[in-house]
Amino acid sequence: MGASGRGDGLRIVLPKGRVLGEALQLLRAAKIGVPPEGEDSRRLIIDVGREASGAVGAPLQFILAKPVDVPIYVEDGAADLGIVGKDVLLELERDVYELLDLGIGACRLSVAGLGAPLPPTRSMPRVATKYPRTARRFFAARGEQVEIIALSGSIELAPLLGLAERIVDIVSTGRTLRENGLQEFEVIAPITSRLIANRASLRLKADAVGRFQAALAAVVSSAGGTAGGGAPAASPADERGGPAVRPDFAGDGARRGDADGAGVRPESAGDGAVLGRPFGR
Repeated sequence: MGASGRGDGLRIVLPKGRVLGEALQLLRAAKIGVPPEGEDSRRLIIDVGREASGAVGAPLQFILAKPVDVPIYVEDGAADLGIVGKDVLLELERDVYELLDLGIGACRLSVAGLGAPLPPTRSMPRVATKYPRTARRFFAARGEQVEIIALSGSIELAPLLGLAERIVDIVSTGRTLRENGLQEFEVIAPITSRLIANRASLRLKADAVGRFQAALAAVVSSAGGTAGGGAPAASPADERGGPAVRPDFAGDGARRGDADGAGVRPESAGDGAVLGRPFGR
């Protein structure tokens, strides 16, 4: 689909929720004009004029949306750019370009379950998750047959109530798992937020997109690849001296390459990696 149609201006969709504050902090550090009210605003569409846009030098319009909707707006051309977690990109597989790993919102997508699982009562193990497509690809790539149970929240309940033997969910510190008697077994993919772009916007608004990307890239680079300045989220292997990472998970939620000659070169951010052992072992 086409670009957002705002002349030389850019429309950027930001994710509401826990990552929004980090995203706004990153934009400010990059000298990109952001709404002064920031994450406290109740407005869903906020305009920033050319004079206040800072490093971009073009009118900006920020859209606040649910994280899962960000790549949809960008793919359709309703927005030129977006900031979204790699977990959403892996799950939705939308036709967008992934320009930059921003290093914020660091966590991991993992397989977890009871430390001492109940004796199997089914011929095919069940996996509960908010990421059914990603989970299905992950286990299929390993030749393991599982039944995927799609849930929308409180995934940790599934093994506790006998609905599923394992879960696939986002893990940050692991505290929620531990407090519910669950154990993290494998890391499917490290997760951080990414800058994504509409295909047509890369051609039609190459200058403005390039300035936006370059400003963010400078901040990310100066922070050692993690815009928030901290270390990436630790994996179970880091915590318990576990197996080495095997980069054999093929899921990739966004296109990369030379952006159809737009002059904006997407970064080759690392794809998902796999830790650990086959399901149920």
